[in-house]
Amino acid sequence: MGFEVDLAAEPGGIDEALAPALRALDRLAASVAAAVRETPPRSAAETAALLAGVLAGSADLRGGAGVYNRLESSLLHEVLRRGRGLPITVSAVWIAVGARTGLPVYGLGLPGHFVVGVGDPQGEHVFVDPFHGGQLLTLDDASDLAREAGYRLTPDLMRPAEPHEIVLRILANIRNWASARPEHARTQLWATELALLLPRHPAQLRLERAELLVKTGHFLEGAEQMDAYATILDAFDPESAARVRLEAKAARHRLN
Repeated sequence: MGFEVDLAAEPGGIDEALAPALRALDRLAASVAAAVRETPPRSAAETAALLAGVLAGSADLRGGAGVYNRLESSLLHEVLRRGRGLPITVSAVWIAVGARTGLPVYGLGLPGHFVVGVGDPQGEHVFVDPFHGGQLLTLDDASDLAREAGYRLTPDLMRPAEPHEIVLRILANIRNWASARPEHARTQLWATELALLLPRHPAQLRLERAELLVKTGHFLEGAEQMDAYATILDAFDPESAARVRLEAKAARHRLN
């Protein structure tokens, strides 16, 4: 993901835009595969150490100062180019490299700090923090991370994250980044529209898209989307539906 932002500048379209990042992932995977051939890992912990040695060590892929304030930290091609990213995007590289090399790496969507599991989720496995250089985490460490974000560690938080959940969370990071910067409303709209294409997404995103359409000058389309969302709300939250219809009315007034 991330390539849609720059797609207009790429005459070859999406394939050409994706090519550099895919080559970077292939190079990382080749390095990991070579390390596996040289010293085959015999446990989940050894597999995690091997991945950390290549990805965090040789490739210097990790988090860093200021990454939370940069849009590039949520764009996978920029993470691969810069070697710095958010916990979830650095973890996504680990997952992609694992898939390319046949190593068992899966995402764990802990609140506030995405990490990975290495091994069999139902058997031998270890928890790893790619953002911090592949540091191993204990179950207590994972519990502490959840508690710092205001949550209690539950079995649901420890299950492997589905691909669409990872994408939705990355897009949420982009939306949050842009929402704090009104001049980037179009970026927020782009991320919201991508999230709405996913098979499962929060219904609230439909209202967010409508409000962003209004914010970016598409008053009539935004008002129509608000009315459609209000119709859905009528069945279970009529008060909120009424508020949304008032927003739609205000948006139409801006056409005059």
